[in-house]
Amino acid sequence: MAGLRFTELQSRPLEFLDFTSLTLDEFQQLVPPFETAFHARMSAWRMDGKPRTARRFTVYNNCPLPTPEDRLLFILAYLKTSTLQVVHGRLFGMVQGKANQWIHVLLPALLAALRTLGDAPARSLTALAQRLGVSEADAAIVVTPLEEVPAPVAPVPAPAPAPLLPMTGPNGASSAPKMLLNRKRVIAARKEITPSKMSCSSMRSSSSSF
Repeated sequence: MAGLRFTELQSRPLEFLDFTSLTLDEFQQLVPPFETAFHARMSAWRMDGKPRTARRFTVYNNCPLPTPEDRLLFILAYLKTSTLQVVHGRLFGMVQGKANQWIHVLLPALLAALRTLGDAPARSLTALAQRLGVSEADAAIVVTPLEEVPAPVAPVPAPAPAPLLPMTGPNGASSAPKMLLNRKRVIAARKEITPSKMSCSSMRSSSSSF
């Protein structure tokens, strides 16, 4: 799969600066010492990190980073963007495993090249003071940010009081009519007024009244 190439990106200087934090001129100054350090490493070590004991390193035809500029662009863009290795590999046309190998090979080469140019990061306050030609106290100011004044904290408004809700409670005995809960009494009352239980005398007296 095709990936990003130096020849493609160099025609867009601003985008190139975004990818690498270097101008094209600064980039070209770094290429020769970087490539020298890369070949010095590859003469002693293989891509998988094991010591080289047999074949000499050569750039094969389908190498995803075929030129010195592509290799330097790869590692500078990785340091600048801090992408996931799988994403960075895709950007340069390789799988995550190959991207991981190239990162481990090119990072030491880049550091060696920066040391050759005298641009490697200082690892101690004393080394930084010597490089800048200042005292360690002045160098400490460079690496230690001034204490920030805390921003004023706006007072948090008190929460609004909750609305008073009417509380309902027992208010004496209810005046609603009660249901007859004793079902046996209801059934017994119904049976008392059924026709089957009425006496014959009551029926006659009822009929004579008409």
